[in-house]
Amino acid sequence: MAATQPRTSQTTLFGLLCAGFVVTGIGTVIAGPILPTFIARFSLTDSQASVFFTVQFTGSLVGVLASSAITSSRGYKLPIVLGYLTMSAGFASLYAGSHAWALLGTAGLGLGYGLVVPGTNLSMAETGGAALLNIGNFAWGAGAVACAPLIAFSLHHDFLPAFLHSCAAFCAALVFAFLFTRFRHAQAAQPRQNASTSSIQTSGTLTIAMAALFFVYVGVETSLGGWSAAHTARLAHGPANFATIAPMFFYGGIMSGRAVAPLILPRVKEARLIFTALATISLGTAIVLFAKTQGVAMAGFCIAGLGCATVYPNYIAWFSRWYGVRAKALSALMFSLASIGAAAVPRIVGAVSTLAGSLRIALTIPLLGTVVMICILLALRRRVMF
Repeated sequence: MAATQPRTSQTTLFGLLCAGFVVTGIGTVIAGPILPTFIARFSLTDSQASVFFTVQFTGSLVGVLASSAITSSRGYKLPIVLGYLTMSAGFASLYAGSHAWALLGTAGLGLGYGLVVPGTNLSMAETGGAALLNIGNFAWGAGAVACAPLIAFSLHHDFLPAFLHSCAAFCAALVFAFLFTRFRHAQAAQPRQNASTSSIQTSGTLTIAMAALFFVYVGVETSLGGWSAAHTARLAHGPANFATIAPMFFYGGIMSGRAVAPLILPRVKEARLIFTALATISLGTAIVLFAKTQGVAMAGFCIAGLGCATVYPNYIAWFSRWYGVRAKALSALMFSLASIGAAAVPRIVGAVSTLAGSLRIALTIPLLGTVVMICILLALRRRVMF
């Protein structure tokens, strides 16, 4: 009985973390499907609209740094509780009526996301490695996929504020649930880490390479998902309102890939899987760039999303495995750079789009990002086995 109770507690906690990741997925990607509405409502250029991504993921950076500081002394529970409390306020403020309030709500979502994600991901990595991370991030993908059609449906039926307030209420309910949940497995994982050593000899070069991978990957994913609706809306042969669901295809690809990843990982070498995934992202992005119709563009975004599915969970799993007990100390650096990538790269895409007068040209930037990641990983293979 005594052994069963901690296991039940871990199962309950994992269920709550997954439920939280669903609404976190919505909050993380909501700027993309709602962006065409903000562009029209506030008369924004692409460069001005890209500020929403910068504000959100700058808030995420602050959240990551705060999460690291709190986790080192108080564990995972407090930053996760504070994160969902902040996300609740962000959802409630997002459509309050003015450009300033929309930016403030976006910042709140970013801050909450930054507080929640590091502890959730690391606790899953410590408990079950890449397989459990893919399951947890599948839940995130479910929220991300649902976001675009929910926004489109809410706009069509004129109850977007009600939808956003429902998300705020769900976050508030999570705060209450986590307050009465014990984070035993996060504390129990530490002795296992202390007892083990990293499987490779880490170095400053490896740390720089890992930091670059975190920065570039999250920037690529956020750019493709964030600008998918705006890009698709500008293509011919399709209604503009239909383009609102374009992010659904991108994040649907991510969710589908993560659903099958736990079955594939034991049978395929990690390096081969990741190189194949990055090639798939490149293929999907190339299809988007050459697409003339909305249907082809959405297919390209779906393929790119499928490629994205396993990349980030595997990066986190490698980081946790290679650095062992030091991963917790270095997590602030890695997740901070991921947030900076999410803030900077979509902003660059928007600025290039305004300067060049073409969002299509600007979307070559995430394609270049996948090439950079392939080059980094090819260089890493000479130093580490993965």
